[in-house]
Amino acid sequence: MLSGTHLQYFIVLGICIVVTLPLEFVFQARVYRQLRRMGLSVLPVALAFSAFDILSIKDRWWHYSSTFTTGLLLPGSLPIEELAFFIVIPICALLTYEAVGVTLSKLRNKRR
Repeated sequence: MLSGTHLQYFIVLGICIVVTLPLEFVFQARVYRQLRRMGLSVLPVALAFSAFDILSIKDRWWHYSSTFTTGLLLPGSLPIEELAFFIVIPICALLTYEAVGVTLSKLRNKRR
Protein backbone atom coordinates (compact mmCIF):
# COMPACT_ATOMS: atom_id res chain seq x y z
CA MET A 1 0.00 0.00 0.00
CA LEU A 2 1.25 3.45 -0.87
CA SER A 3 1.69 6.06 1.82
CA GLY A 4 1.96 9.83 1.53
CA THR A 5 5.72 9.41 1.63
CA HIS A 6 5.64 7.13 -1.43
CA LEU A 7 3.61 9.75 -3.28
CA GLN A 8 5.89 12.63 -2.30
CA TYR A 9 7.45 12.97 -5.77
CA PHE A 10 4.01 13.09 -7.43
CA ILE A 11 2.73 15.51 -4.78
CA VAL A 12 5.56 17.95 -5.54
CA LEU A 13 4.85 17.69 -9.28
CA GLY A 14 1.15 18.27 -8.62
CA ILE A 15 1.96 21.40 -6.62
CA CYS A 16 4.09 22.66 -9.53
CA ILE A 17 1.14 22.21 -11.89
CA VAL A 18 -1.34 23.86 -9.51
CA VAL A 19 0.95 26.85 -8.94
CA THR A 20 1.63 27.47 -12.65
CA LEU A 21 -1.78 26.54 -14.12
CA PRO A 22 -3.27 30.01 -13.46
CA LEU A 23 -0.63 31.46 -15.80
CA GLU A 24 -2.50 29.83 -18.69
CA PHE A 25 -5.68 31.73 -17.88
CA VAL A 26 -4.70 34.87 -15.96
CA PHE A 27 -1.74 35.82 -18.16
CA GLN A 28 -3.01 34.06 -21.30
CA ALA A 29 0.19 32.04 -21.72
CA ARG A 30 -1.55 29.77 -24.27
CA VAL A 31 0.71 26.79 -23.62
CA TYR A 32 -2.05 24.22 -23.10
CA ARG A 33 -3.94 25.63 -26.09
CA GLN A 34 -1.03 24.71 -28.37
CA LEU A 35 -0.59 21.03 -27.54
CA ARG A 36 1.39 20.21 -30.68
CA ARG A 37 3.95 22.94 -29.99
CA MET A 38 4.12 21.95 -26.35
CA GLY A 39 4.72 18.33 -27.30
CA LEU A 40 7.40 19.26 -29.82
CA SER A 41 9.13 21.28 -27.11
CA VAL A 42 8.84 18.83 -24.23
CA LEU A 43 8.95 15.32 -25.66
CA PRO A 44 12.45 15.34 -27.25
CA VAL A 45 13.94 16.65 -24.01
CA ALA A 46 11.97 14.14 -21.90
CA LEU A 47 13.15 11.28 -24.10
CA ALA A 48 16.79 12.39 -24.02
CA PHE A 49 16.87 12.87 -20.25
CA SER A 50 14.99 9.60 -19.69
CA ALA A 51 17.55 7.76 -21.81
CA PHE A 52 20.36 9.36 -19.80
CA ASP A 53 18.69 8.38 -16.53
CA ILE A 54 18.17 4.80 -17.71
CA LEU A 55 21.88 4.56 -18.56
CA SER A 56 22.80 6.13 -15.24
CA ILE A 57 20.65 3.63 -13.35
CA LYS A 58 22.05 0.74 -15.39
CA ASP A 59 25.63 1.83 -14.69
CA ARG A 60 24.75 2.44 -11.01
CA TRP A 61 25.68 6.10 -11.09
CA TRP A 62 22.51 6.77 -9.12
CA HIS A 63 19.27 5.31 -7.97
CA TYR A 64 15.87 6.48 -6.79
CA SER A 65 14.70 5.98 -3.26
CA SER A 66 11.83 3.53 -2.92
CA THR A 67 10.80 5.53 0.15
CA PHE A 68 9.75 8.55 -1.93
CA THR A 69 8.55 6.85 -5.11
CA THR A 70 5.62 4.57 -5.88
CA GLY A 71 7.75 1.68 -7.09
CA LEU A 72 6.15 1.81 -10.55
CA LEU A 73 9.07 1.39 -12.92
CA LEU A 74 9.28 1.89 -16.66
CA PRO A 75 11.63 -0.19 -18.80
CA GLY A 76 15.21 0.38 -17.71
CA SER A 77 14.13 0.72 -14.05
CA LEU A 78 13.14 4.36 -14.56
CA PRO A 79 10.59 5.42 -11.94
CA ILE A 80 7.40 6.74 -13.51
CA GLU A 81 7.79 9.84 -11.35
CA GLU A 82 11.04 10.70 -13.11
CA LEU A 83 9.39 10.60 -16.54
CA ALA A 84 6.58 12.74 -15.13
CA PHE A 85 9.21 15.18 -13.86
CA PHE A 86 10.70 15.50 -17.36
CA ILE A 87 7.26 16.38 -18.70
CA VAL A 88 5.73 18.47 -15.89
CA ILE A 89 8.67 20.75 -15.07
CA PRO A 90 9.32 21.85 -18.68
CA ILE A 91 5.60 22.57 -19.10
CA CYS A 92 5.68 24.69 -15.95
CA ALA A 93 8.75 26.47 -17.30
CA LEU A 94 7.00 27.09 -20.64
CA LEU A 95 3.99 28.52 -18.83
CA THR A 96 6.21 30.85 -16.84
CA TYR A 97 8.22 31.91 -19.89
CA GLU A 98 5.10 32.61 -21.96
CA ALA A 99 3.41 34.48 -19.10
CA VAL A 100 6.45 36.73 -18.71
CA GLY A 101 6.52 37.29 -22.48
CA VAL A 102 2.84 38.23 -22.59
CA THR A 103 3.24 40.56 -19.62
CA LEU A 104 6.30 42.30 -21.07
CA SER A 105 4.57 42.69 -24.42
CA LYS A 106 1.56 44.32 -22.75
CA LEU A 107 3.83 46.64 -20.77
CA ARG A 108 5.71 47.65 -23.94
CA ASN A 109 2.45 48.36 -25.78
CA LYS A 110 1.15 50.36 -22.83
CA ARG A 111 4.25 52.58 -22.83
CA ARG A 112 3.76 53.49 -26.50
